[in-house]
Amino acid sequence: MAQFWEDVFSGPGDWQHMGRVFLRLSVASVLGAVVGLERHREGKSAGLRTHMLVALGAALFTLIPGEAKMTTADLSRVIQGVAAGIGFLGAGTILKLGEEHRIEGLTSAASVWLTAAAGMSVGAGWIWPAVIGVVWAWVILFLIHRFEQRLREKHLP
Repeated sequence: MAQFWEDVFSGPGDWQHMGRVFLRLSVASVLGAVVGLERHREGKSAGLRTHMLVALGAALFTLIPGEAKMTTADLSRVIQGVAAGIGFLGAGTILKLGEEHRIEGLTSAASVWLTAAAGMSVGAGWIWPAVIGVVWAWVILFLIHRFEQRLREKHLP
């Protein structure tokens, strides 16, 4: 019976392997939440759940080639596909307000793109670059945003 399940599904392997996969997907979700929480707090449509799902999905897409023992070239093509494909999701967060001649959502689109990159990094096993990238994203989204607000307040007539 065990052989049947091995033939139908790729086996999860040993407990250490399962733990590694679980940890990578969990870390990706948490890093997505860090970025998404800031976007949610700002009232953006691409908020907490969107960023968590983007990071989780990107991690899963990146994890699969490793699990399937694919080559680095195969992983490279997956990363290229995710990077390009996430642009469509990001484009959906951008709104052009016709009467006001304004475009909104560029920062949210960029944060979705960054979240996908962090998820891919974690999925490939590179957790520290993802953590550092998300810390910088939070600095940019939260602290630099506050700095921009203060600059605007000083220059208002």
